[in-house]
Amino acid sequence: MRTLASILIALATTASACAAAPAIRLPVVVPLIKADWQEPQALPPRLRNHCATDVVTGRAYCSDDCGFQYQVYSCSPHSFGCCRVGFGYCDWNGRLRCHP
Repeated sequence: MRTLASILIALATTASACAAAPAIRLPVVVPLIKADWQEPQALPPRLRNHCATDVVTGRAYCSDDCGFQYQVYSCSPHSFGCCRVGFGYCDWNGRLRCHP
């Protein structure tokens, strides 16, 4: 029994003879933006209105004309809008998404 266990352990710890596939480099189309928060400096100047500090996290945000407890997000020149504070994010296509 010990011999069989030793053989199985030796087989499991040896390196594979198969070659690994080459790494794929994905093209970066849009710059990555923080998913859950955008500082006022990251917003275009026209959206930097009605800025405040979140009492829970202590981070600054701007609500532009979104309303109370909403934050304005800007993912691209064509995709921007309002989500609840800290709940907006930009997807890989540069579109704004809000998660509950």
